[in-house]
Amino acid sequence: MINTDGAGVSRRTLFGVTAGAAAAAALVTGAAPAAATPGRRTNDPKATPLTADQAWRKLVAGNDRFVAGRQKHPHESLAWRESLVRGQHPFAVILSCADSRVSPELVFDEGLGDLFVIRAAGEVLDTAVVGSIEYAVEHLSVPLVVVIGHQSCGAVGAAVDLVQHDAELSGDIATLVRAIEPAVRATPANPDPAAFLAACVAEQARRAATYLLERSNIISDAVAHHGVKVVSAAYELETGKVNRV
Repeated sequence: MINTDGAGVSRRTLFGVTAGAAAAAALVTGAAPAAATPGRRTNDPKATPLTADQAWRKLVAGNDRFVAGRQKHPHESLAWRESLVRGQHPFAVILSCADSRVSPELVFDEGLGDLFVIRAAGEVLDTAVVGSIEYAVEHLSVPLVVVIGHQSCGAVGAAVDLVQHDAELSGDIATLVRAIEPAVRATPANPDPAAFLAACVAEQARRAATYLLERSNIISDAVAHHGVKVVSAAYELETGKVNRV
């Protein structure tokens, strides 16, 4: 099980939310909070919200542009930036590794205000990560959560070394790597090191997505009753392609 030890943090305090009760009530009733409506196609509050499936297709289209080198680089203008002062309407939450080669806004060819991004090495879930995703789902009504691993992940590779070679770890890195260890142990053996690492990366992304639902009543309720979806994926460094896993 992924380690989530740590003291609880109030989302209201952490994010400075002043309308938390109203936003929570809006999620339960199906109405969108006035300051943050789910998955807007634009930053126009009157625009039609995206469903989880539409949000995924939008991510896929952006990634296809990125892979082909035909990016649009949307939502970078001064006027767009100024429009975001009034509020944000991201259409997807992305939990990705902290690796510098995997920047979600670039990988999906999106811009300011489009994605609610949380990054942690190996997509390890802790209280702050889970709380951040809960905030996006509950208070921003984001319809889609995507957990993305990536090719040649160093954090997962360190967990492989721990399992296969009893590697020595120190500091908080040890806590991080041991949180990924169950994914490595659950992955079938493979004599090809690269293939085994890729399988471990996929397993870690899947486990993080699954455990997110087990760990959070807010997210599991949103999935069960409000059309939110949580999916796992993996990014290929060589091609730039994101694939569901």
